[in-house]
Amino acid sequence: MPTRVLIVEDDDNVRAMFGLALRVAGFETSAASNAMEALERIDTNPPDAVILDIGLPVFSGAVVRQELTAHAHTRDIPVIVVTGSQDDLASLHASCVLRKPVGPRRLVEALRECLETQTQRQ
Repeated sequence: MPTRVLIVEDDDNVRAMFGLALRVAGFETSAASNAMEALERIDTNPPDAVILDIGLPVFSGAVVRQELTAHAHTRDIPVIVVTGSQDDLASLHASCVLRKPVGPRRLVEALRECLETQTQRQ
């Protein structure tokens, strides 16, 4: 069964590129364009991993990350933060932080590394 990845990104082109790269690499993907949609998808069908943009409209990706860590059934989902921000994001306790621009190959590599690290912890 393929690993299910939720891509949370407000830029349509970036979201489509990430989705294509991950599907070609063998992952199953779903997508959300904002924090509310992401939280609804996570609540109804928790993914195996989340690719999370921080600069989302309405609520930031930081809110999504906080919600994930607040619940036992989602706190261990690996989160790969993808952001254009140069701020220190250590407080998010993300599995991995990638600074934009992020190419498809680097995204797939980071996701595989984070999933492997998560597996080793369990």
